[in-house]
Amino acid sequence: MTGQLSFAVLGPVRAWRGRSEIDLGPRQQRLILALLLARAGGAVSVAELVDLLWPSGPPPSAVNVVHRHVGMLRRRFEPGLPTRAAGSVLIRDGAEYRLRIDGESLDLLHFRRLVAEAGGSSDEPAVELYREALALWHGRCAAGLQAGGRAHPDFAAVDGERFAAVRAAADAAVRAGRVHAVLPAIRLAAECEPLDEALQARLLLALAADGRRAEALAAYADVEQRLADELGIHPGDELRAARDRLVEPPMQLPADHPYFTGRRGVLDAAEELLATDRGITALLIDGMPGVGKTTLAVHLAHRLAGRYPDGQLHADLRGFDAGGSVMTPAEALRGFLSSLGVAPGAIPADVHAQADLFRSILAERRVLILLDNCGDWDQIRHLQPGTGGSLVIATSRRRITGVPGPAGAHPLHLHPLTDAEARGLLTRWLGDAAAADPAAFDEIIARCGGLPLALALVATRIVGRPGLGLPAIAGELAEADGRLAGFGDAKADLEAIFSWSYRALTPEAARLFRLLPLHPAGPLSTEAVAALGGLSLRAARGLLAELEAQLLVQPGNGRWHMHDLLRAYAAELGEEHDDGHR
Repeated sequence: MTGQLSFAVLGPVRAWRGRSEIDLGPRQQRLILALLLARAGGAVSVAELVDLLWPSGPPPSAVNVVHRHVGMLRRRFEPGLPTRAAGSVLIRDGAEYRLRIDGESLDLLHFRRLVAEAGGSSDEPAVELYREALALWHGRCAAGLQAGGRAHPDFAAVDGERFAAVRAAADAAVRAGRVHAVLPAIRLAAECEPLDEALQARLLLALAADGRRAEALAAYADVEQRLADELGIHPGDELRAARDRLVEPPMQLPADHPYFTGRRGVLDAAEELLATDRGITALLIDGMPGVGKTTLAVHLAHRLAGRYPDGQLHADLRGFDAGGSVMTPAEALRGFLSSLGVAPGAIPADVHAQADLFRSILAERRVLILLDNCGDWDQIRHLQPGTGGSLVIATSRRRITGVPGPAGAHPLHLHPLTDAEARGLLTRWLGDAAAADPAAFDEIIARCGGLPLALALVATRIVGRPGLGLPAIAGELAEADGRLAGFGDAKADLEAIFSWSYRALTPEAARLFRLLPLHPAGPLSTEAVAALGGLSLRAARGLLAELEAQLLVQPGNGRWHMHDLLRAYAAELGEEHDDGHR
């Protein structure tokens, strides 16, 4: 008779005789059987059954009710059994009961055997054994019998065996490349325990391994929200690590300049600053147009990239674009969040919410962020990483003001190249041709004024037109006598670069810029500028401060300096706009 009976507890409690299902009676009767099955042949005391049926306190008749339910179960298992007979399936031993069952008659024992075999197998056969074992589950242990509250410890322990098997199955399946075989079981387990981070981590990895990266990212966003709403916590290390594995670290840095040279002082200062001040979160590089801010920033970013293993982000914010296509913080954040693995549907619409999400992600990572052509602080303040180990390198034609706090962001002002640096740069571009005519080479260096853009344009002309040697270029520059026309067909490139800064000026500052070439070459005092423009000293100081932000240099002695090439550009603008009115 015993061999004909079979039982299930991995889901609703059920029993069969042969192929016929047995009616197990009322809830309390099925609950007694559930605990006996969860013990899998182990003894259960009458006191434990009383506590199981009446967790808030038993009635005086509790023990008699337990014995009556046990008797009813015996007769259902063995229909011909006389009343009060002992029975051969449900056995009493003093104040304890147990079921006499074998490994093939109870799904729990069958599950345990398969899991044990899987644990001793290599990944490929283990996956199939886990798949077969997990297919035995149809819900929680003793599903539907407990009315709310926490599950009985025995049932919870059996559920724990399932979840442990799911974790092991997922790991083996990922290694074996057979995730599809156990993914349904992983999904079901994760649905049962939406706050179990270990299970959710396996679900993310399994989905990703099955080519469902977007679904995995959405699942992470869902569990992250659940943890915050229901427990008030952030995802732990294991779940975050799984999320990080979904996303290849973004590697968005532009290529380093192949002929980069010089700038040793600025580079060393930046690295020393980062080594000595752990509070630095941004390096803000400013300088006149064409001075090489982007080239320096890219080179510095490549030097520092190894310190930021979670990737590098890059955006050209087009802060001085004359066409009006300035990138908004929201546009930049959407791109960054997508690169960091946030599913499009999980990106908030509001820029403040986007920034909060961006900072919360970066708080757990070390990412290098390169922001080129920033217009002002408002354009980049939402793109700052906040706390954590990430770093922003930003470039701007104007000195960025409005930075909160003295420690978070550090300015780096970039001056034109020294004479030695300019010679080194042009030599790297021209190779042996640089030594063909030392006098012409010196003339070119002098006329370019240490401006990397001007040197690059000259080098491009020489390399692109082999018949146009150093003497010809030097002669054109000398004949132009400081005019941009000396750069030939490269004149338009210089004018375009300079114009981005010029067009950002207020009308009053633009007029003053065009007037400055009327002053003899050399340092400019505030008084001289005021007289030149017919301005009060206060107005002159304000306009000079606006020009200093991107078109003038104040060496620190209270006077102002204008680069020769910008002076030439301003003179040409003056002739175009102010002829006869200066």
